[in-house]
Amino acid sequence: MLPLPHWNSAARSTIAGVFTDIDDTLTTEGAITPDALQALADLKAAGLVVIPITGRPIGWCEPFMAGPAGSTWPVDAMVAENGAVAFTRGPGLQPTLVKRYQQDTALRSANQARMREIAAMVAAEVPGVALSRDSAGRETDLAFDYDEFDRHTPETVQQVLALLQREGMQTTVSSIHIHGCFGDFNKWQGANWIVRELLGRDLAQELDRWVFVGDSGNDQAMFQHFTHSVGVANIARFVPQLAHLPRYVTQGERGAGFAEVARAILAGR
Repeated sequence: MLPLPHWNSAARSTIAGVFTDIDDTLTTEGAITPDALQALADLKAAGLVVIPITGRPIGWCEPFMAGPAGSTWPVDAMVAENGAVAFTRGPGLQPTLVKRYQQDTALRSANQARMREIAAMVAAEVPGVALSRDSAGRETDLAFDYDEFDRHTPETVQQVLALLQREGMQTTVSSIHIHGCFGDFNKWQGANWIVRELLGRDLAQELDRWVFVGDSGNDQAMFQHFTHSVGVANIARFVPQLAHLPRYVTQGERGAGFAEVARAILAGR
């Protein structure tokens, strides 16, 4: 990983879209910081497409897309559950939210029944491990808390991952949660999907005009594929576990690191 100032100014000047993780990338101690929120607004004001993409549930995302006046985030869409579902905005002066899924209703229903069984199995086989507190808003995956409110060892994390994989689930680990889902979902696949849905374009054909900012294991697919990828400084604690690293790294951690990336983009325009 190179320090962010090594990012070529000519490359920065052509950036037209930003994907960003949320937890520990936009947020600090669980909340978005004023500098990160202002960075989102500055990017939007400059005409960039801005899309947070997260392992958080779609229900958790809704207030940030459709909250009271002044509380919504200035973003074009929000992709949740590691790419399986998203909110976009409908047309009009007061646009309503549109919820988009990659799986149809029947398949989601069948998967939800199976996931309830697996959640009970994890609780029985790995005592002390619980579903994340935001699970009531989840529709397409399971998430177990290992470093948000609970604290579990790397060995316990691996035990849960092995159980989910045994049951045929795709798995990933964020900075706070262990995820499992039925379906080939990850942030890279979800990013390609939402660009097609929202913009009618092929993300893979215009990667030189996009940047991704993240910090942990479930961001690896994005780090692997994006021409321009940045890790906020707190990615350091995950580096030994990552097969794919971002090309650049910020000096600041979490929200301050994201604001640093926004300044670098806007300075190059």
